[in-house]
Amino acid sequence: MSLPKTTNQYVLKSTNGFDSLEIEKDAQIPELGDYDCLVQIQAVSLNYRDLIIAKGQYPFPVQLPRIPCSDGAGNILAIGKKVTEFEVGDKVCTLFNQLHQAGPINMRAIMSGLGGAVDGTLRQHAVFPEHGLVAAPTNLTPTEAGTLSCAPLTAWNALYGVQSQALKPGQTVLTQGTGGVSIAAVQFAVAAGANVIATSSSDEKCEMLKKLGAQRTINYKTTPNWGEIAKSISPGKEGVDYVIEVGGPNTMEQSMKAIKPEGIITVIGFVGGAGAEKQPSTLDALTNMCTIRGILVGSKKQFQDMNRAIDAGNIHPVVDKTFEFEQAKEAYQYQWDQKHVGKVVIQLGRLQ
Repeated sequence: MSLPKTTNQYVLKSTNGFDSLEIEKDAQIPELGDYDCLVQIQAVSLNYRDLIIAKGQYPFPVQLPRIPCSDGAGNILAIGKKVTEFEVGDKVCTLFNQLHQAGPINMRAIMSGLGGAVDGTLRQHAVFPEHGLVAAPTNLTPTEAGTLSCAPLTAWNALYGVQSQALKPGQTVLTQGTGGVSIAAVQFAVAAGANVIATSSSDEKCEMLKKLGAQRTINYKTTPNWGEIAKSISPGKEGVDYVIEVGGPNTMEQSMKAIKPEGIITVIGFVGGAGAEKQPSTLDALTNMCTIRGILVGSKKQFQDMNRAIDAGNIHPVVDKTFEFEQAKEAYQYQWDQKHVGKVVIQLGRLQ
């Protein structure tokens, strides 16, 4: 079978919203280097980051034009002559920060983020360096595997990234909402034998979280003091061991009220807005005797560890809805309107 020389791809040429996404047909595929792999991308999932990049609200530098998105799964069509980790036909996922291989992240790795600093995954074929790919879990479909690069890996890092305080059975995790990071955190915590208190904006979503294994749920719309309630229903009423903080300044006050002494609040995003009239100061970390930890996804080693756990526990990501390649703008808008529970996936078929 002859290898493709061109591909169809989306390019973000400005930050004026989702209409800034333009399809380029028959774009040239770069030549394969000695350590490169040619990947046929089958599924791409969206993250909040992708949406705010298109709207010009991303707090990190983005050089345009840029092929968007970080999450992708597919199969390897060809490998460079010095590639040792993969073979033709292998199923792979893309690594969010291409240079974050193991250990703490550094500035060089931060500046290798797909879809921001370097071209991303919203294309039907792409060349990636061997170090920028990870073997996909064997139990997942390409659509499911296409959700792993950002949200689940971020959740895994939140729970296992501090080795001396890695999640243990019997500990308690508090999650916020039903986005990709929060749902993955629920699944990983339940699989580890931990207790989960999950918050969401509706009773219907709370019931879904219970089906995923959350022992207790709180509707934060009807219970604005959800952090205090979470502490009151935690073992010994001491507070929770981990908070998966995705809301940002508007939710941090309640996260502080929920955390136990020596607990970890992992700050992941700001879907509740980047500012708030009332938000905790740095002294609140002292008065609550907790660690506030900011993270940026995770390393290749963490990705490999996570995938082994997904395989062993037969964990399946929650996919809310899929869109065709030509419907990428509709997929962006659907997620922006917060209609999703779980991940929104774009499936990459051949354009006519």
